[in-house]
Amino acid sequence: MSHAYSQLFDSVRVILFHKQSTSAMTRFLRLDGGELVIGGELPKLSQVVASDDPDDASVLSHPASIAAEIERWLGLESGDLEVEPDYRERIEVPDKVLRVYLARFKTIDPPFAEAEAVGGSFVTLTQTRGATPVELELLRSAYTMIMEG
Repeated sequence: MSHAYSQLFDSVRVILFHKQSTSAMTRFLRLDGGELVIGGELPKLSQVVASDDPDDASVLSHPASIAAEIERWLGLESGDLEVEPDYRERIEVPDKVLRVYLARFKTIDPPFAEAEAVGGSFVTLTQTRGATPVELELLRSAYTMIMEG
């Protein structure tokens, strides 16, 4: 992935979404390369693993540091993102397990210009066809949590 991320994304990935407060329309940030899980391309052998143990032995990043890193990358104001504390998914990739976070844009409208500036756009769930099976599985669990919230 050509985006400059910090070492933070060596062990985590993030799904970014915006839910319209009046209509509940939900959109996900997708990068031009097609990635819906932000932080680096997932290897082909990646798979979602059971999250019975939400905080395994690996060192976890604090959700606030993840939100702050993405806000800087997108050029957003501090506090424009909020990490959903109850979303607990993990992806097994060769040699490690990555924690997946779900973060919500708190802005009134999706930050379209900021997304475009980093080579991204906002898509609805029905526009995610063609995503990898791992991404679709993560989006399914994320969408379920978003709609329940």
